[in-house]
Amino acid sequence: MNILLGVSGGIACYKSCGLASSLVKEGCDVNVVLTKNAAEFVTPLTFQALTHRHVYCEMFDGVADREIAHINLAKQADVFVVAPATANVIAKLACGIADDLLTSAALAVTCPVIICPAMNVNMYQNAATQENIAKLAARGMHILSPGVGSLACGDVGKGRMAEPEEILAAIKQVLSQSSSLAGKSFLVTAGGTMENIDGVRYITNRSSGKMGCAIVRELKRRGAKVTLIAANMKVPVPNADKVIRVVSTRDMLEACMSEYTDCDCIIKAAAVGDYSPAEEYTNKIKGDEITLHLKKNPDIAAALGKVKGDRKLVIFCAETQDLLASAARKLKAKGADMVVANDVSKPGIGFDSDKNAVTVMKNGGYKAEYSAASKDEIAKEVVDEIQGLWSQA
Repeated sequence: MNILLGVSGGIACYKSCGLASSLVKEGCDVNVVLTKNAAEFVTPLTFQALTHRHVYCEMFDGVADREIAHINLAKQADVFVVAPATANVIAKLACGIADDLLTSAALAVTCPVIICPAMNVNMYQNAATQENIAKLAARGMHILSPGVGSLACGDVGKGRMAEPEEILAAIKQVLSQSSSLAGKSFLVTAGGTMENIDGVRYITNRSSGKMGCAIVRELKRRGAKVTLIAANMKVPVPNADKVIRVVSTRDMLEACMSEYTDCDCIIKAAAVGDYSPAEEYTNKIKGDEITLHLKKNPDIAAALGKVKGDRKLVIFCAETQDLLASAARKLKAKGADMVVANDVSKPGIGFDSDKNAVTVMKNGGYKAEYSAASKDEIAKEVVDEIQGLWSQA
């Protein structure tokens, strides 16, 4: 395996030496790119001695004949690890700035990327840094959260770069997953649909789209081809192969029926409105009292269940009561292969939260419970369960 290790300027550079050494012992070829500031902390010669390879510091360093360093390094890489990733480098990556060899290589890689933040606690907690990290996560990059402890500046808090053994474990996990769904195509719905009432008002729900986006990112990490049908979203849309924007439930139905034939699996993670106004008004409705009549919307999951054929259909079931009974009923009634059920009445999970807790149910009585964790972690468990659908077939 070829690992591209990007090292930016911070005291945690010394940990990257240990990481490089461990990777070499694992039999990896390690190409190291040092920023100018990183070279102030650890010399290129140190990494050269550890990796037995040339260490790259400048844009045109080590260029042989027709090779361009950042392109050649990017093409060779199976995983690109940035450790440490300073606030400055994270900001550059989030904005697509390519003003040195490390950031230029980051734009050129097509392999999985692991970001290992390391900085002062206040810099890490700054809204700008958190927004930049969120952008990178939304693009499918793996973020290895820093640890809590004493920092080089004397402060105590979150900002310590993950230990080399943690990063090594993350690299192994990424490599094991990066091609497990290669050749599979997925259709994913996410977000909450909106039903117009009049020229200014609409009916919607509390869905943020976070769970659906986490699933898209996890599918892409495993090499799958993904089409995302996105309704109203409160988070950045992840890098799917194709993104179709919709507004209403009927819009989503039309998009699903148009796209499902090209996929191996349909994942209905969107929170679809069950009802819409019986009459839509062009102008703003006025009056002391307004009576709104609602009509039942089409059932997208049931419609897909009737036509899916050999494709897998995974549906989500968000309830506030009788969760498992409702999930079991929907699994059968909609012709699904798997249902992911969650109780959105519980505080701290579900709609608009960064965490979720779910119960997965499959045909034949299979049931697995996953306790509260980040939606990215839950997405890994859900995609593991989805992969199992083919082994059960």
